[in-house]
Order: sequence, then structure tokens, then C-alpha cells
Amino acid sequence: QVQLEESGGGLVQAGGSLRLSCAAPGGVFNSLTIGWFRQTPGKEREFVGAVIWDAGNPYYADILKGRVTISRDYVQNKVHLQMNSLKPEDTAIYYCATTRYGPTTTSRDRYNSWGQGTQVTVSS
Repeated sequence: QVQLEESGGGLVQAGGSLRLSCAAPGGVFNSLTIGWFRQTPGKEREFVGAVIWDAGNPYYADILKGRVTISRDYVQNKVHLQMNSLKPEDTAIYYCATTRYGPTTTSRDRYNSWGQGTQVTVSS
């Protein structure tokens, strides 16, 4: 398993943008898929998108499609989740996680390493 740390959350007004980051302190992402999920109280943790570290295009869930971009930063060894045109309903704790399955793996049960999450709050 890989230790993960999310950062970049915060409070933003509706219509604004945030960039979340996922790092693996002391570890590597090689050959792993890094996924982003979000969760609000009382709801299931839902898939946002994922990307294979080594190559390939990201895969996005419909819930934020068109408003998010996942990118790899090979210099900082991080994966970023850029979120634009944020809405109050995007308020959630956002998590990154890793799996050895491909980027279309949407089930959280297939991900075996998780960060602690970062809070995103979008005000109306």
C-alpha cells in the first residue's frame, strides 16, 4: 500500500476553481492508477475520475465531467484534480486513492490505499 496525502481544499465561491493535489510521501505511483473520490455526509463515496500514473488519458465520471481535469506532475510526483465552475453541491471531502486496476475502475472497493481527504466547500 501507498501512503497518500491530499491538499488544496478550501472554501470557494460558486463558479470558482480549486486544484487539489495527491502526493505519495516516501512512495511512488509507478504502475498505479490514482483515483479521486468525494463524499458528503450520509452519502456513498463516489468516483470522480482516475488516471494511470505511467501513461494514458484520464477517465472521468459524469458527475463532474467537463468541469474537472486530472493531470500528472512528474516533477513533484503528484496527481492534481483541477475543478472549475464549482457548485455548492460539489461541497464534499475529496479523497485520492490507488489501485492496480485501470482508470475506469469506479468501485471504491477496488482501491486499497486512501488519503485522509481534503475538505472542499463551495458557497452560494
